[in-house]
Amino acid sequence: MLVAVLHVVFFEPRIPPNTGNAVRLAAGTGCELHLIEPLGFDLSEPKLRRAGLDYHDLASVTVHANLAAAWQAIRPERVYAFTTKATTRNTDIAYRKGDVLLFGPEPTGLPEEVLADSRITDQLRIPMLPGRRSMNLSNAAAVAVYEAWRQLGFPGAV
Repeated sequence: MLVAVLHVVFFEPRIPPNTGNAVRLAAGTGCELHLIEPLGFDLSEPKLRRAGLDYHDLASVTVHANLAAAWQAIRPERVYAFTTKATTRNTDIAYRKGDVLLFGPEPTGLPEEVLADSRITDQLRIPMLPGRRSMNLSNAAAVAVYEAWRQLGFPGAV
C-alpha cells in the first residue's frame, strides 16, 4: 500500500453515499480518508457500502472521536479548510505531500469554531457560478484531491 500523499478529513459527515464515494476516491488516489465523529450514519449502512462498491478494502479510512484526535493522529503541517466563505481558490495553492483537505458536513459546511482552529493554514473555495450554494461533498472532495494530486505529479498512478 502507498504512503498517503494527502489527507482528506470529513468533519461530522451525514450522508452515507457521499462518504462511500470518498472511500472510492481514497482508494483511487491513495489519499487517507479521516472521518470525524459523530457520523450521521453507521459505517456498515448499505448505502455507504453500495457507494464505495468493492473499494473499502483498498482505501485507508480512519474514524476519529473528534477533531483534536484527528490532529493528534495526522500531525499536519498544513490544513486547508474548504468553505464557500473563502476568497482564496483551491487552485491558488501550491500543495505539498501530507497536506490536509478539510470538509464540513452536509448541508451546513464547517462551523465557525472549526474554521477558527489554529491549525488551519488557509480557507479555500472551489469556484462556482454565482447564485449556487455549494457543491456536493464528495464532488468537492474529488475536485480538491485531484487538483492537489495533479500538482504533486500523480504519485503512484499509472
